[in-house]
Amino acid sequence: MDYKNAGVDIEAGYKSVELMKKHVQGTMRPEVLTNLGGFSGAFSMSSFKNMEKPTLVSGTDGVGTKLKLAFILDKHDTVGIDCVAMCVNDIACAGGEPLFFLDYIACGKNEPEKIADIVKGVAEGCKQAGAALIGGETAEMPGFYPVDEYDLAGFAVGIVDEKDLITGKDLKANDVLIGISSSGVHSNGFSLVRKVFKMTEESLNTYYDCLGAKLGDTLIAPTKIYVKALKSVKDAGVRIKACSHITGGGFYENIPRMLPDGIVAQVKKNAYEIPPIFKMLASDGNIAEEMMYNTYNMGVGMVIGVDPADADKAIAAIKAAGENAFVLGEAKAGDKGVILC
Repeated sequence: MDYKNAGVDIEAGYKSVELMKKHVQGTMRPEVLTNLGGFSGAFSMSSFKNMEKPTLVSGTDGVGTKLKLAFILDKHDTVGIDCVAMCVNDIACAGGEPLFFLDYIACGKNEPEKIADIVKGVAEGCKQAGAALIGGETAEMPGFYPVDEYDLAGFAVGIVDEKDLITGKDLKANDVLIGISSSGVHSNGFSLVRKVFKMTEESLNTYYDCLGAKLGDTLIAPTKIYVKALKSVKDAGVRIKACSHITGGGFYENIPRMLPDGIVAQVKKNAYEIPPIFKMLASDGNIAEEMMYNTYNMGVGMVIGVDPADADKAIAAIKAAGENAFVLGEAKAGDKGVILC
């Protein structure tokens, strides 16, 4: 008896590391001091010594049950982007610059090519965020996960000068709320998605005119990474007073997290066109409007609050970074919360 007979293939682990190296190398930053394969990742902070009060910000998250689609479609090169996005978008919400990322993959059977595909997506997400992929772990766990399934999670660290932290405390009545478009469902609410739509290869590969794509391709579209868009706003000289990453809990849970006491967010539903996938979800699943806005991003992946005088400049900066933005509503005096109108 040996470890391989017990279900853990050490040689496959070595091959996975070799296959992923080319993807990881493309994410490197000059501050990285270690090579892939060490026991830890080292990152120099000397580049940030001129900050008045350098402050670390962190985020950790996973992809959730969206992975079930990857299993069915046998498509594994985009879920890594989702994993990175869920972490670095939270860092960007605080005004931070993502510095480095670590991933954790747990699987029933280590298939090196599949693991390399996953890491390829993680590396692409890191490139989009400007973060270095400085380490990770692939754990083969036979008997715990099915042989053809895996879980994926990650952890990111960023930095911001304390004076530039986005806290929401200075948001006031009549400030403008700007929405930045999502790429679709992103990585939240998939337990409900999987109840509404049949999770079969045939169903996911069905083309719908209203979507302009196959259902599976629409659902598995990776989460937008907003790091560059928010940096563009800052570089344009606009102060972001408040910021919310619209994840699980939709508008009703996430937008209040950026509001100070005494401020309510008044959101105009007709400020933008809701993507067809959300209309399809609501119709096919007979899901009430309030529940849709309490579960999904509804086409808005990020919301920022700015002074009215800066609204046009902020929108222009976001569009210059390649993202779509629009006035979503405004802050009003009232009990903290969200009013859809």
